[in-house]
Amino acid sequence: MLLPVGTDGAIGGQWTRNLGFLCGLRAGGKWVMLESKDWRLISDPTVSLCPWCGDPHPLCSHKLEGSEITRKATGFAVLDWKSGSKYKRFDIYRKVPKDLTQPTYTGAIISVCCCLFILFLFLSELTGFITTEVVNELYVDDPDKDSGGKIDVTLNVSLPNLHCELVGLDIQDEMGRHEVGHIDNSMKIPLNNGAGCRFEGQFSINKVPGNFHVSTHSATAQPQNPDMTHVIHKLSFGDTLQVQNVHGAFNALGGADRLTSNPLASHDYILKIVPTVYEDMSGKQRYSYQYTVANKEYVAYSHTGRIIPAIWFRYDLSPITVKYTERRQPLYRFITTICAIIGGTFTVAGILDSCIFTASEAWKKIQLGKIH
Repeated sequence: MLLPVGTDGAIGGQWTRNLGFLCGLRAGGKWVMLESKDWRLISDPTVSLCPWCGDPHPLCSHKLEGSEITRKATGFAVLDWKSGSKYKRFDIYRKVPKDLTQPTYTGAIISVCCCLFILFLFLSELTGFITTEVVNELYVDDPDKDSGGKIDVTLNVSLPNLHCELVGLDIQDEMGRHEVGHIDNSMKIPLNNGAGCRFEGQFSINKVPGNFHVSTHSATAQPQNPDMTHVIHKLSFGDTLQVQNVHGAFNALGGADRLTSNPLASHDYILKIVPTVYEDMSGKQRYSYQYTVANKEYVAYSHTGRIIPAIWFRYDLSPITVKYTERRQPLYRFITTICAIIGGTFTVAGILDSCIFTASEAWKKIQLGKIH
């Protein structure tokens, strides 16, 4: 707001409005600050030089954008709106006039690259924020206490050179269970025009060390030379987990091919079963089991002669439980990361631009002979 210098006198000791200007009292060539609730005098119109550019007032026409301060030629005093200025002193982001800044081509290139880099990092963080991640942890416990001490087993194996009437499943463990020829929830499918058999079964085992094996022990008449070459399509424990982000050993023996083995050999698969829990975003838990496997192949003999071969699955349970949990990145962490990306990128870009500008200015001075 501008105040005419030539206006003298005060009306009731207050500043008065006159067509958008304010009139005030001047004493001895100086403006006297009169009592006012709305306006205050912030500069002396008799100052010969502009405090911003240093030019004489008759030649100065300087405007500071972003504020209510306007300076013009001698003859006007500069006033500031008092009620606004008392809050402006809290501004830690002071503004610099545009005509006091110098744009450069290097700065423009760095600015564009900086914005593209920020956009790339922002999209990367946004993708990570909306994507569900799966974290895992280990602890010692029996997670599925409601199972009654049982584990469901799914077995699918093909024996291309053994008739279906000879194939059977036997189960035994350290709790005294010994079941020969298990037939519940099982199915035998003839292969190769009845010369072979595919056995599919679902059964339960106790949570104690034991074994189950495919053999001819339940057959009415034992064959002389049973061929135990086989292909295991599936062997899994507990619920089937089909989760994209979890790559565990839930079907470690799936695809095991022993068709080229000795037909009279027995096969031992030694399994270490690891309880596994999967918890989704809703808190629902599913219980499954992973397992590691080691195997050996041998022809067994006793004092009465060669022992009838079989396919043995000997298992034991691990006390360690693996838990997978679906999680999303918290919103506050996403915001913090974005702020760090923007602030850090602009800071580094500003330092880089400043170094390049300083070096270029020094080089110009060297070329002009100002620096030796």
